[in-house]
Amino acid sequence: MRPVPALAIVLSTAALALTSGTGPATAATESPVHVITAKGKLTTYKPELVPAGARAHVFGLTSKAFGTSTALLVTGLLPDREYGAHAHTKPCGATGDLAGPHYQNVEDPVKPSVDPAYANPRNEIWLDLTTDATGRGVAVSKVDWTFGERRANSIVIHETHTHTDPGHAGTAGARLACVTVGF
Repeated sequence: MRPVPALAIVLSTAALALTSGTGPATAATESPVHVITAKGKLTTYKPELVPAGARAHVFGLTSKAFGTSTALLVTGLLPDREYGAHAHTKPCGATGDLAGPHYQNVEDPVKPSVDPAYANPRNEIWLDLTTDATGRGVAVSKVDWTFGERRANSIVIHETHTHTDPGHAGTAGARLACVTVGF
């Protein structure tokens, strides 16, 4: 079975179980599940690193009882290469900068955010991945929080895996491509 359909089936089954009452009673009655999906061609900013026609599929589940789980599946990227990816505050635009900064559950008062107390995979949705020999890659993020009034609006693919060291935390190089996601 290919990774995209298999993951879609797993996430859909989990969502149905939680919302139909076959999952934990408290989750079904106190915490409705919100399903997030997006798919399509990536808006490409650097075609030498993310070729035109590359595609992304984003699946997510969010509920107050379980937090937010997000899966990113990409195809058509360069083979055997590391990429960073994060949820960003704004939808994709004509340039990568228009997607805004990383979405942070607790916002860093200092911009750009490079403090590991804020720029970390518990406070942001990080989806770093390494493609296989065919240019496919998969990443999953799980955080303990859900979106409130503020929401992420895109996933941006970056040039490198995400750094975690002070002064560089959350950075992952140039913005290569983007997919708009209705979190």
